[in-house]
Amino acid sequence: QVQLVESGGGLAQPGGSLRLSCAASGFTFSQYAMSWARQAPGRELEWVSGIYRDGSDTYYADSVKGRFTISRDNAYTTLYLQMDSLKPEDTAVYFCAKARGGSPTYYSDLENYDYWGQGTQVTVSS
Repeated sequence: QVQLVESGGGLAQPGGSLRLSCAASGFTFSQYAMSWARQAPGRELEWVSGIYRDGSDTYYADSVKGRFTISRDNAYTTLYLQMDSLKPEDTAVYFCAKARGGSPTYYSDLENYDYWGQGTQVTVSS
């Protein structure tokens, strides 16, 4: 069965960095686009970043563009999110998600994803 397991969350200071990982199994990882989304307390789930199945194209929400970098290693079936210049407003639970296909028309449409991990908490505070 499909499994997505996030790790790497924790506490970071403003301006600091964290790297999230998402270990995928139970499907042919290289055939599917993937994304990261986040949910802050009291707020709706927000799409953060997406990546094409071979990693050749990446997409970002305006709120994280220039600070976050998504990548993937298809040989190790792992998705990553490098988060730099962290801000307190980045505090949220971060989820990885598997797309329904290899190239969603709109990566930011959360309806395009059919499996989600359990999430990892990221807290940015001094």
